[in-house]
Amino acid sequence: MSMLYLASGSPRRRELLGQIGVPFSTLPTVIDETPLLNEPAVDYVRRLACAKAQVGLASLAAPGAAVVLGADTSVVLDGRILGKPQDRADAFAMLAALSGQTHEVLTAVALASSQRCEVRVVSSQVSFRPLSTAEIEAYWVSGEPQDKAGSYAIQGLGAVFVADLHGSFSAVVGLPLCETAALLADFGIPCWQRPSETVQ
Repeated sequence: MSMLYLASGSPRRRELLGQIGVPFSTLPTVIDETPLLNEPAVDYVRRLACAKAQVGLASLAAPGAAVVLGADTSVVLDGRILGKPQDRADAFAMLAALSGQTHEVLTAVALASSQRCEVRVVSSQVSFRPLSTAEIEAYWVSGEPQDKAGSYAIQGLGAVFVADLHGSFSAVVGLPLCETAALLADFGIPCWQRPSETVQ
């Protein structure tokens, strides 16, 4: 069976892979995440997920039968990608824009081996209730928005802002488990292996 590597330092993605009983080792990678000029958001997440997987694969001394998983999640509002906030003002602007609105969360997952790279993209619609300035301030002070796309975490304190979700919860968190399991199966890696085999 192929050895799976996760090209991400995200604890959320580690937890999600562990949830479906897949053994893996982490392989954090760094790539340039700057969007290309006029690049559609769906192309952006697809490109980054595949790039992370391929860079991770290239970093292995002996890739052999290794398979590397890369993923990217973006919050998109009116066609604009909302990345991680630069500072408090940036986070305030994002959360104020999301307040009372429905936005799209795009997550791409890619698997790369020495033979191929396959990518799946999942779109989810997330609706926020109206947020007050005091709530946004308190949320910023919590520290949670500082390293999150769109300045919020649906699996954390930011869950109280979410009035409705159409799509995949796990994809919004960072890894669409249904599509990931199908991709893994295509590469000969089954889910539901013994929990003790999973490497965190």
